[in-house]
Amino acid sequence: MGHDYSQLLPTSRQPLSAVLITRDAAASIAECLASVSFCEEILVVDSGSRDATLEIARTHGARVIHQDWLGYGPQKQFAVEQAAHDWVLCVDADERVTPELRASILAVSPAPTFHAYRFARCNRFMGRYLRHGEGYPDWSLRLFDRRHARWSDDAVHEKVTADGPVGTLAGDLLHDSAETLASYLAKQDRYTTLAAQAALAAGKKGSLARQLLSPVVRFIKFYFLRLGFVDGWPGLVHILIGCRNSHDKYAKMRAGGNT
Repeated sequence: MGHDYSQLLPTSRQPLSAVLITRDAAASIAECLASVSFCEEILVVDSGSRDATLEIARTHGARVIHQDWLGYGPQKQFAVEQAAHDWVLCVDADERVTPELRASILAVSPAPTFHAYRFARCNRFMGRYLRHGEGYPDWSLRLFDRRHARWSDDAVHEKVTADGPVGTLAGDLLHDSAETLASYLAKQDRYTTLAAQAALAAGKKGSLARQLLSPVVRFIKFYFLRLGFVDGWPGLVHILIGCRNSHDKYAKMRAGGNT
């Protein structure tokens, strides 16, 4: 059952635009849009959906714009620039703002102390919300004044960079991906290819030592030091995939970025 997001809004605060980029997100976008209904504007920038994404977005009062795919960072920055308001909340279609996070956002919006805020993202993997290891708190900077922060141009693992200190808000952003394990692994394979190519373009070099040792270091850090074992079998699988990603990235770098 979905949450009730129908509470009254404060009478005086910074107007806020919720910004999403989408493509074929009909299976998850409705819950996401309901969770950001407290924002003065919901903007959806779509890159060619063939399902009911656009119809669902418009039903929830969203303004919809089409933009051919530019890459993750550039696409999100384009979307931010189209927003009606300078303060933006960036979410993905398979994410939801929890009531606690919503309350935190509304609490700071009348007079923000910082130009950008981060909060924890809680990832659902193999049917379980991960609370330890690599999956949590997964700090995400998603609420910001676009005059003082922007999305990076990274083709993968894009991030928001701010020109000053960043505040931290209580409450989680729930990431409830419904993808299968097979599709998740395929996506990670694409990501490691993009990451290897980006590293090589930046003048970095892969080494056999990093290819072999980085997965070991990563496993120790996230499974033991960050208590990934508490999340059971899903936590172990999630960390092992991350270790494989480290190995594959450096292997692809040593192969010149080719798969």
